[in-house]
Amino acid sequence: MAFSITVSAASNKAPPFAGKVFPLTIEASPDDTVEDIKKKIQAKIPKFYTSRQRLTLKSDKKPLANEAKLQDAGFSPGLELEIKDLGPQIGWKTVFVIEYAGPLLIHPIFYYLPRLFYGADVAHSDLQRMAFAMVEAHFAKRILETLFVHRFSHGTMPLSNIFKNSGHYHILSGLFLAYDLYRPVFSTSSPYIQGTIRNNTQFLWVCAGLWTFFELSNLSTHLHLRSLRPAGTRKRAIPTGYGFGLVSCPNYLFETLAWLTVCAMTGSWASYLFTIVGTIQMVLWALKKHSAYKKEFGKAYPKRKAMIPFII
Repeated sequence: MAFSITVSAASNKAPPFAGKVFPLTIEASPDDTVEDIKKKIQAKIPKFYTSRQRLTLKSDKKPLANEAKLQDAGFSPGLELEIKDLGPQIGWKTVFVIEYAGPLLIHPIFYYLPRLFYGADVAHSDLQRMAFAMVEAHFAKRILETLFVHRFSHGTMPLSNIFKNSGHYHILSGLFLAYDLYRPVFSTSSPYIQGTIRNNTQFLWVCAGLWTFFELSNLSTHLHLRSLRPAGTRKRAIPTGYGFGLVSCPNYLFETLAWLTVCAMTGSWASYLFTIVGTIQMVLWALKKHSAYKKEFGKAYPKRKAMIPFII
């Protein structure tokens, strides 16, 4: 049976273009989902698209999941919904492509135009050529995974966050890493290269082999995670199989190992900086996901660490 519900705006959180439309009355039914209510609000305020909206019960500040039905979310006639404007949004897929495209485009500029940055041409060593190929392949892989593999639990994020997110990749793995890797100190004639293991072809190919193994392992875990989430849903299942026996997030583990291989191969301070910062962030993400798995699946969830076997 249809009934009316009232939607009021959280203090100072109504969109600036909404005027004085709130509190808003919406016709609903118990079978309506939260997403349905958001669409009805957008129908009355066209610029207030659904991804900008966060709905909560007036008496509870916990955001309501889009797929939840009103009756299952604890809503009944007489209660009010509260809405918050999350601000301009951008799709996660777009964000990731922008993040990874930065290093993918920055590295060729430093590699092919060294005179602009170092004041002279650079005779690239095998180390530099291999490092360049590995970095380009890594970020090309990340973009292809974003477009064809990953399924996101959240469709959008605040537009303002793109600058913070992109800065990590564009600056640390883009500008800093490219500037350091392709400078003359790593060139063919440099004493840093001559007579050292970094001028040893066998060492370089061993590093490339390890890096390839870790990258393919990372891809394997991403494909498995994709298989556990039907398209267009937020459903999750307990991940099992290769990589998941000891940790909840082996994709982060393999990512870290791939970059540690680059660090060992090059000795670049910038590669160590990017790897350390990235690993800290991935550990935090892994702990959060590990906690969510345990909360969702309870005793059915296997005993394992979050990211680093036997440690974290």
